[in-house]
Amino acid sequence: MADLFFLLGVLNNVFLIAIFVLRKRRLDLVRRFGWLYFLLAVPAIWALVVAQRESAPSQYSVFLLIFLAFLAIEALYDWVLEIPFRETMDWRLLVPYVALYVSSNYGFIVMAWKFDSAARGVLMLALFAGQLAANLATHPPRLRRP
Repeated sequence: MADLFFLLGVLNNVFLIAIFVLRKRRLDLVRRFGWLYFLLAVPAIWALVVAQRESAPSQYSVFLLIFLAFLAIEALYDWVLEIPFRETMDWRLLVPYVALYVSSNYGFIVMAWKFDSAARGVLMLALFAGQLAANLATHPPRLRRP
């Protein structure tokens, strides 16, 4: 279970880093291929089934459900309803989105660290730091301070 969860965390970070880096100069690619990120729901659902079948610690299921909720809200806001929530800065939309984003990333870090190995936890933390740096560096200008 730990290997599957770790791999899902690595894929999540790699996808998000790529999306954040591409959105700065190649937003057309993000719009065309960004939906591929949602395919991570497939291994996440599989990991949830495996976690239940193997009676893995309940934290695995909790964080997988949080990750799936993040994917759902991301898909709903960006792809289904096409809400420009990043530009409008409506707290009613941002709070659940950011809470799920932070919580799912926290889950990938802490679960690797606690139930797998410190080395994998540090790697996951480093990937998240890279993801965060790419996210902040490429955020729409109106969200950054001058």
